[in-house]
Amino acid sequence: MGEHGFSLAQLAAGYPGRPVLQDVCLQRVPPGTLVAVVGPNAVGKSTLLKAVAGLRPVRGQVWLEGIDLATLPPRERLRRVGYLPQALPQSSSLVAYETWQSALRASRSEWTAAQREAAIESVVDSLGLQALALRRLDELSGGQRQMVGLAQVIVRAPRLLLLDEPTSALDLRWQLQVLQAVRALVQQQGTVGLVAVHDLNLALRFCQHVLVLGGGGVLAEGDPAQVLTPALLQRAYGVQARVERCSQGSLLVLADAALPL
Repeated sequence: MGEHGFSLAQLAAGYPGRPVLQDVCLQRVPPGTLVAVVGPNAVGKSTLLKAVAGLRPVRGQVWLEGIDLATLPPRERLRRVGYLPQALPQSSSLVAYETWQSALRASRSEWTAAQREAAIESVVDSLGLQALALRRLDELSGGQRQMVGLAQVIVRAPRLLLLDEPTSALDLRWQLQVLQAVRALVQQQGTVGLVAVHDLNLALRFCQHVLVLGGGGVLAEGDPAQVLTPALLQRAYGVQARVERCSQGSLLVLADAALPL
């Protein structure tokens, strides 16, 4: 496999007695790429991210920068892979800053105190979280806790980001803020990000690659502008839809009708 980027080869994953994904392949995506993982409910988007993160049993190969992640000890995998689940961080009396420090102590123990401080400051600035840094988690809204959880993942500087619906609890402004920041981070650090999203217009706007799941495997992958066609949307989602350009030139998915099952 190539020494740079990320790819999947014949990946299979699921739960005892219930296989979810079979023979999932993703061509090598280069460093600096944000990949949208899309598809209807219950097709395995979360299962895929958990499998790549090492949280579910998996067959096949997960390649990151020339290394099969399955061959790494858990601590080294934790250093390289950052995973944000759908579940919000638990409410607690800890302030946000303390959770970020804890994340660094667990995964970046070799960093000095000054390095940890600098990493936190950088992430707080990029995500616009200055007002939350000294707030207790049990005082925060669901969307604010989601932002704190995202910062916990990003601050560790992983080489692979796995974000499971990171905008699900956020309003419109924060959805844009998060994906702008994640895309910039991935590009600046030369990492790879996989983002499970339901909003196809966010995928079109912020992601350079898309992986469409359905039927236990991959329906399509590639450039979102080429992959997300009316025919693919009908096959994947069972909808009649259009893909058109807005007045500013951005592509938009417009769903007109749900088709009979």
